[in-house]
Amino acid sequence: MRLDANRNRADREKEERECKQCGRYLNKLYKEELCPSCIEMNLFAEVKEYIRSNIVKESDVAEHFGIPVSKVRSWIKDGRIQYKTEDGKTTSSVYCQVCGKSIEFGTMCADCRKNAGLQVVAKQQVQQDTDSSMRFIGK
Repeated sequence: MRLDANRNRADREKEERECKQCGRYLNKLYKEELCPSCIEMNLFAEVKEYIRSNIVKESDVAEHFGIPVSKVRSWIKDGRIQYKTEDGKTTSSVYCQVCGKSIEFGTMCADCRKNAGLQVVAKQQVQQDTDSSMRFIGK
């Protein structure tokens, strides 16, 4: 029985490898030495350093690293990176989806986000008022 357990462990070790950076188990068919999360994290760190060192646009970053522009834009929308002009002002090609105002990150400006929050609260209040006025008694 103990011999079988050791054999199973050896078979598993042949099938599974660990990420060199974080130690997560990797499938034997996965060819990279790092897991996808670590690859993404390292790429982001390189991109961030590149942006700090150079005045670039989204397309410059995408071309330099061989990644889609959409990936760079998603990092901007998430607020993970920002571009700055030579004079240190933040610049972006991200616009509010509601009013079209230029924003630094996300999908809505602060004003539209606040307004949307108020609409959600108002809608919930209307639902609560409607729900509380109707009751079924007995059945």
